[in-house]
Amino acid sequence: MKLAAIDFGRLYRDHLAAANRNPKRADTWDARAADMSRKALKSRYVDEFIGRMDLAGARTLLDVGCGPGTIGLPLAERLERVIGLDFSRKMLDELLANAAALGLDNVEALHLAWEDDWSAVPACDIVVASRSTTVEDMEAALHKLNDKANRHVYMTHLVGGRFIDPAVLEVVGRDLPALPDYIYIVNLLYRMGIHPRLDYIETEGRLAGAGDFDAFHARVVWALGELDADETARLRDWYARTPSPRAGAPMRWAFIAWDKPAD
Repeated sequence: MKLAAIDFGRLYRDHLAAANRNPKRADTWDARAADMSRKALKSRYVDEFIGRMDLAGARTLLDVGCGPGTIGLPLAERLERVIGLDFSRKMLDELLANAAALGLDNVEALHLAWEDDWSAVPACDIVVASRSTTVEDMEAALHKLNDKANRHVYMTHLVGGRFIDPAVLEVVGRDLPALPDYIYIVNLLYRMGIHPRLDYIETEGRLAGAGDFDAFHARVVWALGELDADETARLRDWYARTPSPRAGAPMRWAFIAWDKPAD
């Protein structure tokens, strides 16, 4: 079979369905907005993401799945206009509050989801989607990102398809299939006539920094959903027997970038 004959969009959707995940709703992210806002704007991940961007000649930026402004706000002083797009109203509230606290008057918010009609979303010189691309239809999402970019697109997608260390899955006895990996994105872009640049950013696992079992348990629940009594007991026993740090394996993010093809 020739590569051109492979429908990577359908393969991605089939893989996502087989992973059998319930996507987190907007109100779930609403509940985490304030906590994320307190620690989102300064991190090694942000520095590495921005350090890979070409801002030469750029005046406007669209940040898709912007959260509290993790990528867009650190760049706002260097741009004329930053637009944050998110399906969580509370995340957008934090974005605007953070912008005001920084004295920024060039930041706007759009309350939209990936699946919504983006016809009213303005095209921008740069479009970013940072750790926000666990979407139902990756092919459609990539077309949206590309269509709204005048110059460059920068995005990150999880490597390996799991947001939690497999060792913890084994401890609690969960069989959790991996989500679709970044390689689908590379192949879909190839089919779109785009040849992206690929790099990687490594961060601490999401279990890192939990000060006690309750905090550790809460992070596991965020990743897996509620644990039953037996699962919680196994996790507690493992936590007690395992020396610190209990961060688990680091997370790797594929940094995928491309320049907007000329029409």
